[in-house]
Amino acid sequence: MIRFLAHYGIHFIVPILITFYFYKDNRVWVAIILLSGILIDVDHILANPMFDPNRCSINFHPLHNYWAIALYIVLFSIKKTRVFGLAFLLHILADIVDCLFIHSEF
Repeated sequence: MIRFLAHYGIHFIVPILITFYFYKDNRVWVAIILLSGILIDVDHILANPMFDPNRCSINFHPLHNYWAIALYIVLFSIKKTRVFGLAFLLHILADIVDCLFIHSEF
């Protein structure tokens, strides 16, 4: 249950909090963009099985590999693409937390 709350809290609650506190001018659009970061999970359709609760997504799926993460960092470092990079990096953070639960005793 803690794993579920941590993973999906980062996917859905953290973006709303970030939007509320840091993006007051464009809250609606920023919230939509940050929440849409979950769309990078589309690469899960390439895996067999598509969902495995004991598989770490990081460096397994194409949009979750280290090269993609490096691209998300670059997007975050450019002012015009910062929100998109943040959306992707929040998604990766959620998946890293999920991986930590897979490899721990929780």
